[in-house]
Amino acid sequence: MKIVIITGSSRGIGAATAIECARRGMGVVVTYNSNPDKADEVVATITAKGGKAVALKLDVGDTGSFAAFRDALRTQLKAVWAREKFDFLVNNAGYGLYTPLRDVTEEQFDGLYGVHLKGPFFLTQILLPLMEDGGQIVNMTSATTRVATSGVAPYASFKGGLEVLTRYMAKELGERGIRANSIAPGAICTELGGGLNDEFEALLAAQTALGRVGEPEEIGSAVGSLLSGENRWINAQNIEITGGYII
Repeated sequence: MKIVIITGSSRGIGAATAIECARRGMGVVVTYNSNPDKADEVVATITAKGGKAVALKLDVGDTGSFAAFRDALRTQLKAVWAREKFDFLVNNAGYGLYTPLRDVTEEQFDGLYGVHLKGPFFLTQILLPLMEDGGQIVNMTSATTRVATSGVAPYASFKGGLEVLTRYMAKELGERGIRANSIAPGAICTELGGGLNDEFEALLAAQTALGRVGEPEEIGSAVGSLLSGENRWINAQNIEITGGYII
């Protein structure tokens, strides 16, 4: 059984990805920051369908907590799967902030940087010794790196940095057979940034070739497929999944 760690998987895209990966036969490590009950619900959904999953607390914005997370992960790998290592890492945790560039504070900037770029960098670094050769890394980026959207300058900038980092991961980890790709969702019906109101959703749908916004499950299924053996020659790519947003 392959084992995947999905950061920020107590809700939204992360939860949908966790459930899809379990459906494909993977063991899942669900991580949460502030909502253990939601994480437990995801684990319960997986186990009710015959899968194996555990939930672990992780604040991706706090690099000082990563060593303790690594140690807790090592304990759970051994206890639940009788394994020393895991196979896949999905750096998904994040949050949105819609503020014009002129109004962004340094504190807001640093918070977004910590979760969307610094956190994934150092979390991946500390977990690499526990990752199996031939494993995979998937970094969740955003279509806002291609389409400039007012109010998300720091968020999009750090997601753009994560796209570049993905290629460097693929380059430097290739000798271990580890692949790295990023997935860039468009507008998705989640709670990110407070969710979409009806007016904003209608605007985004009108700018999308398929005429609607996406669902978390549509991103989850793409991640699950990428992690499967079906796509073993895809590497160092940023894959946009938007339904055709502003084309």
